[in-house]
Amino acid sequence: MIHLLYISAALLPLTLAQSCWRDTQCTGPSKPAFPGPWEENNFSPASRKVNPAHILSLDNGSIIASYPGPSCLSGNASALAFDFGKEVGGIVTIEYSTNGGSGSLGLAFSEAKNWIGLASDSSNGAFGSNNASLRNTIDQGCDDGALYDFFGSSGSHSYTMDIKELRGGFRYLTLFLLTNSSKAILDIADVSVEIGFQPTWSNLRAYQGYFHSNDEELNKIWYSGAYTLQTNNVPTDTGRWIPALTSGWANNGTLSNGSTVIVDGAKRDRAVWPGDMGIAVPSSFVSIGDLESVLNALQTMYDHQNKDGSFPEAGPPLLQQGSDTYHMWTMIGTYNYVLYTNDTVFLQQRWDSYQHAMSYIYEKVLQPFGLLNVTGIRDWARNQQGGNNTEANMILYRTLVTGASLATWAGNDSLASTYTSRAEMLARNIIEHTYDATYGAFKDNNTDTSLHPQDANSMALLFGLLAPTTQEAHSVSDRLTENWTPIGAEAPELENNISPFISGFEIQGHLTIGRADRALDLIRRSWGWYLNNPNGTQSTVIEGYLTNGSFGYRNYRGYYYDSSYVSHSHGWSSGPTSALTNYVLGLEVTGRAGSEWRFAPLFGGLEWVEGGFVTGLGRFQAEWKAMDGGDGYELAWDVPVGTWGVVVLPGLPVGRSGKVVWNGRDRGVVGNKGMSSVCEGGEHRVVVHGHGS
Repeated sequence: MIHLLYISAALLPLTLAQSCWRDTQCTGPSKPAFPGPWEENNFSPASRKVNPAHILSLDNGSIIASYPGPSCLSGNASALAFDFGKEVGGIVTIEYSTNGGSGSLGLAFSEAKNWIGLASDSSNGAFGSNNASLRNTIDQGCDDGALYDFFGSSGSHSYTMDIKELRGGFRYLTLFLLTNSSKAILDIADVSVEIGFQPTWSNLRAYQGYFHSNDEELNKIWYSGAYTLQTNNVPTDTGRWIPALTSGWANNGTLSNGSTVIVDGAKRDRAVWPGDMGIAVPSSFVSIGDLESVLNALQTMYDHQNKDGSFPEAGPPLLQQGSDTYHMWTMIGTYNYVLYTNDTVFLQQRWDSYQHAMSYIYEKVLQPFGLLNVTGIRDWARNQQGGNNTEANMILYRTLVTGASLATWAGNDSLASTYTSRAEMLARNIIEHTYDATYGAFKDNNTDTSLHPQDANSMALLFGLLAPTTQEAHSVSDRLTENWTPIGAEAPELENNISPFISGFEIQGHLTIGRADRALDLIRRSWGWYLNNPNGTQSTVIEGYLTNGSFGYRNYRGYYYDSSYVSHSHGWSSGPTSALTNYVLGLEVTGRAGSEWRFAPLFGGLEWVEGGFVTGLGRFQAEWKAMDGGDGYELAWDVPVGTWGVVVLPGLPVGRSGKVVWNGRDRGVVGNKGMSSVCEGGEHRVVVHGHGS
């Protein structure tokens, strides 16, 4: 069996001396909490200064040479593409020399390989063509244009992007020459980018969590989510400028107080979106461990709470309004943050505002159905919203359940009881009015609609509205798989689109009812497809894509067929990172800062898994290994002394049972239904040897 707390310094990648972003005070960790061979899967750079990996032909994208290599531009519109090998972001510096005439050096950026060219992929929100008659009829990608450095004479030159033109996310940089002289030659001496994300960290590789298994693809998917979240933790003065520019881009908008904040995407929109945080924050907690960025994001939502109690859909400078679901995601985000940190000071400071927010949303629960009546209809991109929408009611159920915990933590048991009873009543009403027993899944609302959405049904499982052992829960899981394509799950509420955001809830839903086989299948076919896509970043997770395998997510739903606008480093798609830790490894916190926890592994056909994370109470680490062809296993975990948790020993195959040896002592027999036990913190080891029954 693999050894708990295994550390091998010889296998660790070399970490160079680093610094924080410009004049930012360093408040992040200086070294990884769990050094080991798994760090080979960490995409984060070892320095804030990063050079390209390869030089590509612009004509066909093929590799011309490794960097540094031949990089001479001769003649008007001559160009080379520089591939950094993964998503990067920040300020680019070019050192070059010229002779033979005057001209300009052009710089164009792209996250995806299929968009490399003399214009940057879109990020400013102008959505391609400014000609309204062309919109919705022609793919109008690459709207952001390029940056230019003019040179008037022969000699050596240096160009560094202006801070407002920081490019938050790109893998490819195209450098090209514009000149009227047939003799002009431009020789590129050095290309580098100063990394701008994770601004308060001096060591970008100092992850506070890890995941490692016998499945290398799953390992890389976990780390691609973690790295995406890093690229989404940005300096607070680098938000996308609003109103949107008609050409070019500017990332100098103020996002929040503090030095770092979590936003929705590296390239765009570069604003706080609480719905995105519903996936991004749990994944961030178990991987990079940056909760300072989360706190600043929540603070800015509370700072901009409206007088009626509602929260904006997005933070500044956008401050978009009119979303009941994203309003509730701010409230759920409050619970997640306090759960992970036990920051009761923040809770007390915002408790009155939270209650005001709860009153605002619960007043929309109307009779005779006792369901939330959605009037703030903006949402994640689904085609229909409003009325007694089931997804929104599922989110309200989760809001009430987590609100009850917050009320208890705030010392108001009476209010906790009220929130709990409201949640129970709402659950009964949702099932009564929206569960389609004939079909075996939830409808989109309480009408005669035939739409059975991915979002509401996934959340019904994940949020526990349906008990995991019920026939209804397993029927919902069955029906969800009918949306699957070879490259992911199509969302019926957004036809022809695959949403890794909503699929992140789906994989956790399958895991909640014990169907690890389904969850791992969907992770591999969706996130695995993108990670291995030669046109993608091969290091981060994408906002969404189409069922035909193109990157034109939401082309007909708000993005005006501007396919290059899609974000290829989007934290809302990092669901597998938390899912693999919390359900497959099986280790999760259930009490503030891990004062209470749960260890319930799900094997899903894997041979072994280990991982861990850190809270204010210390390090949490676990591992398991299947043995005897699945008829036995070993578990080990080490969590802070003074905590307690529930350990769920996995059941053995039907017809098999196993002797349980816990810390060297016999603890009975486990059968196919498993065994639960309350356990104190500390270091523990369980061995189960199976035999026939």
